[in-house]
Amino acid sequence: MLEGKALLEKARSLSNRPEDQIARACGYVGPSGRLLKKSFYRALVVAKGYALPSQASGGGKPGSGIKGRQAEFRTRVHGNGNLLIGHAYTRRMGLEPGAEFRIEIHQDTGAIWLLPIDAATAGALLAGEADQETAGEVA
Repeated sequence: MLEGKALLEKARSLSNRPEDQIARACGYVGPSGRLLKKSFYRALVVAKGYALPSQASGGGKPGSGIKGRQAEFRTRVHGNGNLLIGHAYTRRMGLEPGAEFRIEIHQDTGAIWLLPIDAATAGALLAGEADQETAGEVA
């Protein structure tokens, strides 16, 4: 990523192009290919000679004590009726792609329970469902 005088010179030479192309040409692209616009703009401001306050939010540079985006532990039902649990939560729970769960809704609290389904518990869960169904028929 270019900084200082080199950044200003490169940005001036590409001034007839869109901002995204200028930022890419100056090296402000993350490892995933995402454009780092905020970093680009901050570098331009610093290169122009303006002092910026310390980064109180975002950034997440090593050693700065800033962690970046934090999980909010909130979600909402989307317009299509789906309820999404994001990557931060599934990673924290140690869930792997392809893991299967049985969803139960706790009657007293309305809490959603995810019960893992694997080869060992699948049979027990199915047997439990069968016992509940037959108990309901008998009663």
